[in-house]
Amino acid sequence: MQAVLWRRYGPPESLTLGEAPMPVPGPGEIRIRVHATTVTSGDARLRGCRGAGLFWLPLRLVFGLFRPRHPIPGMEFAGEVEALGPGVTAFTRGERVFGMAPRGAHAEYLTLSAEGCVARQPAGFTHEEAASLPFGGLTALLFLRDVVQWRSGEALLVHGAAGAVGVHAVQLARHFGLRVTAVASARHAALLQGLGAAQVLDRATRDFTEGAARYDAVLDAVGGTSIRGVRRVLTPRGRHVFVNFGARELARMLWTHLIPGPRVLCGYAGGSQADLLVLRDLAEAGALRPVIGHAMTLAEIAAAHALVDSGRKRGALVLRVAPPIPA
Repeated sequence: MQAVLWRRYGPPESLTLGEAPMPVPGPGEIRIRVHATTVTSGDARLRGCRGAGLFWLPLRLVFGLFRPRHPIPGMEFAGEVEALGPGVTAFTRGERVFGMAPRGAHAEYLTLSAEGCVARQPAGFTHEEAASLPFGGLTALLFLRDVVQWRSGEALLVHGAAGAVGVHAVQLARHFGLRVTAVASARHAALLQGLGAAQVLDRATRDFTEGAARYDAVLDAVGGTSIRGVRRVLTPRGRHVFVNFGARELARMLWTHLIPGPRVLCGYAGGSQADLLVLRDLAEAGALRPVIGHAMTLAEIAAAHALVDSGRKRGALVLRVAPPIPA
C-alpha cells in the first residue's frame, strides 16, 4: 500500500511517499480503507519533535529516541471498514467510520482497536468533512468541558480562533450558551462570525489585553498570549487556559492554585470512543460544521506540513487518499 514514510525527525522534506506492508487486523481490531486524513499542528510538532520543551524526552521515549519508532505518521482519518479481526462485532464491512489513531493514518489502510477512538461517521458528512472533526473537535470539547468547565452565559475569548481547535471551540461555546470573542487575522472575520462569534478582534491591530472587556475564560489554542497581560482582563474567578504549554505555564498553574484570583490552567486532550460519539452527535445536531481551509493529496505531504509550519492554515488541512490501483 502507499503510505507517508517517516524515517527521521526533521523538516517537512523528511516525509516521503512510498510503499509499506498492508496491515493485518489482529483480535479486536478493524482495518480501515482510508479515504481522507489531515495534517494537524500536532503532526507537525511530532515530525520535527520541536516545541516540546520539558516534554522532549518523554515524547522521544514514546515515539522513538533517535528516530521515529513507527514509520507512518498521521492521526485523523475517515474511510470505510475493509476487514474485521477476530471477535469484532461492533462494526461491519463497508461501514463509513472516522476517528483518531495514535499514528499510521497517512496511508491507504489503517488498523486500530474496534474499541479505540473510532465511530460511525456523522450522517450526511463526506469523508473529507468527517476527517476534519476529531482532532480540533475533541480538543475543543475536552478543554471547554473539562478544563474551562464552561457555564452558560460566561464570556469566553478564543485566541487562535481560525485554527482547527479554534473553529470548533467557537461553535461549541456558542452552542452551549457562552458569549464568544474570537481573536484571529482579519481575513477570517466573516467565517468566525458565521460560526457564532459575537465579536472578532484582528490580532494584527488589536491587543485584547489592553481593552476594557473582561472575560470569564481565555482559551489560547495556538500559544502566544501573555500570562500577565491576560490576567488584567480576566474576571476575579477567570481562567487562562493553554492548549499547548511548557514549564512556564505549568509553574504558573501551580502558583495560581495557591493564591486567590484568576487561574492559569493546562490540560491534555486525549481521544476516547465515548467522547467521539458525543462529537458525532453534536455534528449531526448541527452544533458543529466542518471548516476545511485546504485540500491536498497524500503525495503533497511535504507541502502540507510546510503550510502548517507557516501558521497560515485555516481550519483543517485535509489530505485526500487516492484509491489503490487494482492488482
